[in-house]
Amino acid sequence: MRRTLLILALCGALLSSSAAARAAPEPPSGTVYRYGGHPRQNITVYGDEGPSLVILHGGYWSKDTDWSRRARWFAARGFTVYDTDYRLTSDAVWPAQRDDVLAALGWVRRRGGSLPLVLGSSAGGHLALQAGAYGAGRARVRGVVALSPVVSPYRAWKAGAKRGASAERRELRRAAVRLAGCVPGRADRSGRGCLERWDDLAVTSHASGPDDAPLLLIHSAGDFVPRAHSVELAGAQRGAGLADVTLHTEPGSAHGGPLLKPPGTARSVLQWLRDHG
Repeated sequence: MRRTLLILALCGALLSSSAAARAAPEPPSGTVYRYGGHPRQNITVYGDEGPSLVILHGGYWSKDTDWSRRARWFAARGFTVYDTDYRLTSDAVWPAQRDDVLAALGWVRRRGGSLPLVLGSSAGGHLALQAGAYGAGRARVRGVVALSPVVSPYRAWKAGAKRGASAERRELRRAAVRLAGCVPGRADRSGRGCLERWDDLAVTSHASGPDDAPLLLIHSAGDFVPRAHSVELAGAQRGAGLADVTLHTEPGSAHGGPLLKPPGTARSVLQWLRDHG
């Protein structure tokens, strides 16, 4: 009798777990669309309802990083997520990357019908902030979350030359030169000086206060892209009249996407996006 009851209990448990598995929602699958003619100009869309959220990956403006898992996470929490690629420095120099992001945002606006939110990480954080500040950023972006953003590639270029600079900072220095297409103070390949291009790369050069999108800026205390980048931008935007600027520092040394791992940070980012969506 005891043996029979044990078998029945096991069968019940298996049936229950099977039913739970069937009831659990499937993670949203992605569908790829093109927003331009270049092979890199594509968007993977996750979910089909809720506020539009554009994600811009990092990778030193020169390589891909995989955001599909996080894109699905946000989609499962009520956003239509647009995981967006853009031309890399092996394809073109600045401002091609910003041009691509602006074109992608236009495509998302036409598809979704409302202003999108933007979340960018590291180099993608730089591009997200550019989208929210270039010209009248508030006219194209509802709000920007930037994780470890490279607000000033010139600042990063200088930091990478300091004695004892980490490998990541040295690589970021080289990446900034590839992005600009020239070294500060020297001529580019056409023979023209490139100071204007480096100035254009700095997000603070475009800070215009109320015309720009609200900001949530996040770094870790030991981030190789230090919070000084965002402190400068926050000061410039507040000084110009943008009140909705939040600067947050996490303990540790996480950079970019891994900043979302602590549950508290992920929840606060999610809440900020919901409040601004």
